Amino acid sequence: MSDTIFGKIIRREIPASIVYEDDDVLGFKDIAPQAPVHVLFIPKHEAIPTLDDVRPDQAQLIGKLALAAAEYARREGLAQDGYRIVMNCREHAGQTVFHIHLHLLAGAPLGHFGAPGR
Repeated sequence: MSDTIFGKIIRREIPASIVYEDDDVLGFKDIAPQAPVHVLFIPKHEAIPTLDDVRPDQAQLIGKLALAAAEYARREGLAQDGYRIVMNCREHAGQTVFHIHLHLLAGAPLGHFGAPGR
């Protein structure tokens, strides 16, 4: 597993506010939230640096991240009002942790929070 901060969270070497976990995906609250609800969803078993590095045989993993975010949004009552999911790819898009991840942002009307970094 990756030696990024996300790899350390997966291995429970550093604390995180974990709000979702299944066999393949871990979800935890962002430490610098860009919205009232800001959760990151990461793959637990594959340390892929960027979305651009995903191979065709890994495409299902991206779907698992999105489905985990949707399940969390429904469970937390966010789905009815709506939510945004975002994936940043490389520095110019705001990616600072090079372990693919999906941001779920919710809790305020669209446009009331900006594009997430990290």
